[in-house]
Amino acid sequence: MTAVERAAAAPVDAALLPTLRRRTTAVLVASQILGGLGVATGIALSAVLARQVSGTEALSGLAPTATVAGTAVLSMPMAALMTARGRRPGLVLAYLVGALGACVVVVAARGGNYPLLLCGMAAFGAASSANLQARFAAADLAEPQRRARAISNVVWATTIGAVLGPNIAAPAGRSVAGLGIPAAAGPFLWAAGIFVMAAVLVAVLLRPDPLLTARALAPQEDRSPEARSLHAGLAAVAASPRARLALVTVAVSHTAMVSVMSMTPLDLTHHGASIDLIGLVISGHIAGMYAFAPLMGRLADRVGRLSVAGLAAGLLAVAMFLAGTAGDSHGQTAAGLFVLGLGWSAGLVSGSALLTDSVPQSARAAAQGISDLTMNTSAGFGGAIAGLIVAQASYAWLNVAAASLLVPLAALVLFTRTRNRNGDRTRTAADSPPGVQQS
Repeated sequence: MTAVERAAAAPVDAALLPTLRRRTTAVLVASQILGGLGVATGIALSAVLARQVSGTEALSGLAPTATVAGTAVLSMPMAALMTARGRRPGLVLAYLVGALGACVVVVAARGGNYPLLLCGMAAFGAASSANLQARFAAADLAEPQRRARAISNVVWATTIGAVLGPNIAAPAGRSVAGLGIPAAAGPFLWAAGIFVMAAVLVAVLLRPDPLLTARALAPQEDRSPEARSLHAGLAAVAASPRARLALVTVAVSHTAMVSVMSMTPLDLTHHGASIDLIGLVISGHIAGMYAFAPLMGRLADRVGRLSVAGLAAGLLAVAMFLAGTAGDSHGQTAAGLFVLGLGWSAGLVSGSALLTDSVPQSARAAAQGISDLTMNTSAGFGGAIAGLIVAQASYAWLNVAAASLLVPLAALVLFTRTRNRNGDRTRTAADSPPGVQQS
């Protein structure tokens, strides 16, 4: 164990774990509220801002795509930093980079500089990376049989900020009137301040570090520094079929969600929706993403990770049917986006818990970084292609294309369940409450 780890974990023993779990969860919940507020406030009008700055609709999808790409690119440096130093330094750095990116977006929008806008959006994505990694921080000290619920509780906390975010986009835009800043860029100015607050909160209160504490309490064989490298994390994922399924689950769920969600505000404007109405639709979508996460976590712990992954595929398919056939019906579009959020929640919670179950403790931080890299890289490509599909075909065809991604996910879930059933006829940790597995 390194000196950093000894300092982080020395005051903690097993008897204090329940108190430490509650404290860690409370800090992560508070940071998620702030992080969700900042991300949602800025991202709500990102495609609209990109269209204004670039002057063309075909490039509008690149703004949310740049955010997702930034999240992906920064996920591995974050994973490396967390692997070496713990959760706290990684989360603080990510929030500060996100704040810097938000400021760059405002400068780019004021000067009409589209390439600089994309650079700012990429850095802005660091805050999303922090929000995603916080769910794994919640799992560091969780009991195995409650791991999915621990993840889902932190995911749920994003609801408060994320639902409020799109609805304060309009007042944030009005607040910059007279400053030469486009109204659609105003939310990013607010987001910068919010991210700084989140960074300070984590830096001051997330002590002792949950990842370093979990390592200190792990069996001796899981404490090898060599087992914590990114290469070891990749090897752990490659060696486990369930870990690979977990990566597919989160990647497909996130790609399908980002592709459809990022183009929905643009489609709504084509059908006469106001900025306020767009904010309400996106708020409903984000409520679906986060508000029901505890339900998904409870289901994943009780009926199994694979069952909830299959539920995710079904919900996403329904969502794309509703959104793709909505036309002028704003209500149907809103319903589709809400169900889209539910499907994403089911996929993220079940996939994240399945991944954490399936790799050794020493390799988890690295494997989790690989998971976020995979899901955000694939979603980045999906978002970029989404803008082209809408520009060249239609929003309806975008939903058809996104739905096609669900076929391999559903097939892989069914194959894995069938193999488990025909193999040893026993309920494994991947599809039964993981309390039967010692991690």
